[in-house]
Amino acid sequence: MKKIISTSNAPAPIGPYNQAVFASETLYISGQIPLNPETGELVSGDIAAETKMVMQNLKAILTEAGLTFENVVKSSIFLSDMNSFAAVNEVYGTYFDEQTAPARETVEVANLPKFVNVEISMIAIK
Repeated sequence: MKKIISTSNAPAPIGPYNQAVFASETLYISGQIPLNPETGELVSGDIAAETKMVMQNLKAILTEAGLTFENVVKSSIFLSDMNSFAAVNEVYGTYFDEQTAPARETVEVANLPKFVNVEISMIAIK
């Protein structure tokens, strides 16, 4: 069974996709960018602030689904510049217990939606 998860506390999709989809006991969260859901404006200029906004968007979606970061089993981080890795990793790490953190990959890409510097997607389980 597939259930769509949507919250006004995270940015609305900007294309033909949903914020997240539950398939059985697994939640697939679409990539989130540093878009402030209250203002519709991008957070930019400081990779730490951008990453925090992304993580807050992910948290809002997890909350809407009745989950927390403890339920996350896989993260994918996409960066426009791998030189941002340390700053992104520092912010990202504050949301997880290192002993139970999810599996993850971090990749540098040529471009991201709206030309942002960071996008993160997640998979979580009930």
